[in-house]
Amino acid sequence: MTAQSRFQTAASTLFLDRFMTRFIAVGGISVIAAVLGIFLFIAWQTLPLFQGAKIRRASSVALPEGDYAVLGADEWGELPFVVDHAGAISFIDLVGNREVISVYPGRELNKDITAFYYNRIKQEIIYGTSDGHFFITGIHFRPFYEANSRRIDVKTETGPLMRIGLEGVPVERITYGAGNNKMLVAALQTRAGKAVIHTTTLVKEASLFGAGQFITATRFEITQTFSSEPSGILVNSQGDGIVISTAEGKIYYFAESGGKLKLHQVFEPFDDTADREISSMDYLLGEVSVVLTNPQGINRIFSLYVPAGNIERVFGPTKEFRALDGPAAFYSASLRNKAFLIGRDNLASLRYGTTEVVRWEERLPFRIRHAVVGGKYDRLFFLDWENQLHIYMLSDPHPETSYRAFFGKLWYEGYTEPAYEWQSTGGTDDFEQKLSLVPLIIGTLKGTFFAMLFALPMAILGALYTSQFAHPRFKLLVKPMMEIMASLPSVVLGFLAALWLAPLIEARVPSILLMVILILGSSFLFGAFWTSLDMRHRKWIRPGYEWIALIPVLFVASWVGWQLGPLLEKVLFVTTDPNTGLRIADFRLWWPEVTGASFEQRNSLVVGFMMAFAVIPIIFTISEDSLSNVPRALTSGSLALGASRWQTAIGVVLPTAFPGIFSAVMVGLGRAVGETMIVVMATGNTPVMDMNIFSGMRTLSANVAVELPEAPYLGTLYRSLFLGATVLFVMTFTVNTIAEIIRQRLREKYKTV
Repeated sequence: MTAQSRFQTAASTLFLDRFMTRFIAVGGISVIAAVLGIFLFIAWQTLPLFQGAKIRRASSVALPEGDYAVLGADEWGELPFVVDHAGAISFIDLVGNREVISVYPGRELNKDITAFYYNRIKQEIIYGTSDGHFFITGIHFRPFYEANSRRIDVKTETGPLMRIGLEGVPVERITYGAGNNKMLVAALQTRAGKAVIHTTTLVKEASLFGAGQFITATRFEITQTFSSEPSGILVNSQGDGIVISTAEGKIYYFAESGGKLKLHQVFEPFDDTADREISSMDYLLGEVSVVLTNPQGINRIFSLYVPAGNIERVFGPTKEFRALDGPAAFYSASLRNKAFLIGRDNLASLRYGTTEVVRWEERLPFRIRHAVVGGKYDRLFFLDWENQLHIYMLSDPHPETSYRAFFGKLWYEGYTEPAYEWQSTGGTDDFEQKLSLVPLIIGTLKGTFFAMLFALPMAILGALYTSQFAHPRFKLLVKPMMEIMASLPSVVLGFLAALWLAPLIEARVPSILLMVILILGSSFLFGAFWTSLDMRHRKWIRPGYEWIALIPVLFVASWVGWQLGPLLEKVLFVTTDPNTGLRIADFRLWWPEVTGASFEQRNSLVVGFMMAFAVIPIIFTISEDSLSNVPRALTSGSLALGASRWQTAIGVVLPTAFPGIFSAVMVGLGRAVGETMIVVMATGNTPVMDMNIFSGMRTLSANVAVELPEAPYLGTLYRSLFLGATVLFVMTFTVNTIAEIIRQRLREKYKTV
């Protein structure tokens, strides 16, 4: 072997070096690609939430000649029907190709029909007659199977003839609402050239065999209240409220009170426009909101709610849509959600009543006479003036979503004002999902803030003491202990927080506050006292072991604070017991009375303590490494120039290690933002938006963990949870990116030569 070959690198070593270089590079690129792939997958799941409705023409059917006044449809959209001005019902089979099925309800009773109203929810038609009577015809659809194919059968059932108001006077307009045991019918008639409105309340007879037929209970005329002739009538489905519009543009709202209809409100929905007349007035699903238009095409929604300082529900303006090019000529509300179809001439517009968004709008190649939304919100039916029935397929799986629904304020039905609200489930089928992510974002920031508030001082100061002041033997003991702390499962910490820490803090909040004050105060006083001692007294404790003398002081301060807490509560936190009226010392009652904020057992204080316990080891370990790696030349030079150890630590070591400490803080922040189990178990998981330390919160990560198992696959809630995950991903990515930029600048600023 030559002398030169002795210093040549072996081929195997060079091969391994090249392999590991490429392997590490490929591994890094793979990690980046995997993270990017996860983000793209999550974001892809959210894209359908922001797409509008899609409409596709399916077919057209020519109807028999006739003057049709109503267009209706069955639940499946396979057997639509029309009603002519004589009251005859004609069913059109779109699937089975049967002949048109016609039914003549008025012929059975030998009555002339002068008015009718189609109740889509109950699939009933109420008829008003020329002699002041009414009757109801129910339409019953039933699917059946024949020759391996499904068909829809239809039957009609006509109820008894009953008087509505003025006998012998034609009914010009009629409507009704019916609950389980009560029905309210309202009709417009003309007496002596003046329009009058009569109402009839019907109740079901009770017998040994249960509820029977409806019988007339009361009749009431309410026309004397109006300043001009009524033009439109709506009765809600419970049969306890009537909304009446007049020719001068006013709306009168009557509600049942004490068994009688009483006037609750009079308002002008278009009092700020050039034309105050009301062109159309219809209910939205749920019949809490009224959809209105005027001759200018202005489209507004007024909803019932209880204003501040009031005890009764009244109508107030909650929504306004893009104006049509004139008064609405047709209207149909969805039976599945808050969507409605409205328009005039050849313009059709599908709008959503909660989000105030136009889901779809288009000018069709025909003039629309009547329109109806399919019962399953999957079809649109249009009847033109040439008696052609046009069927369009509707695809709008997430109508209740929009950018504003997720990140803006919405005025939900029944609310006194617009609000940010997350409430994904309810107790009834007609419940409307509220999917604002803002309370969850606020909850995430709130939990992170209190966790970092407790974690940062302890972690950074502990790392500073361990690296600069503690004896090396002590450092060998502390670092492994902190790493063991970091390995504790978060579910265990959440369990301890919920079952041990939360009840403990709830009963002793003044003690906790006093302990914090005394521990901090005694620590500073002990430090000042220790530094004032001369060396002949301080020599008894070796440098780096001063903490041994501090431990008894901290124990005494903690014990005193814990014992004096109840005394402090008796002095400062006295309030009136709402149950007995006596003055008692109870912080849990004092806090809501003084601040107006709530006090919950599982609150942000508990989360802050326990989440800080999970974050401290991460921040401590990285910060301690950064502080320990400061070049000895800097610390030695500072000490040689006369600076004390404390001055050196604060003025030299801390600024030099600040980029690493900043990285530690950002890593801990990411840990706190993404924490799930501690938040799930240690808070009430209520999506509130206040920063009250004694109330809970719901974070984005906890929300995904709690709701995803129950979310229907690819449904609105399912995709909304993915949107929450995307927001959390973006928040974390943004914070880490900003942190890395700041860290690099700090590194350049404080780098050593």
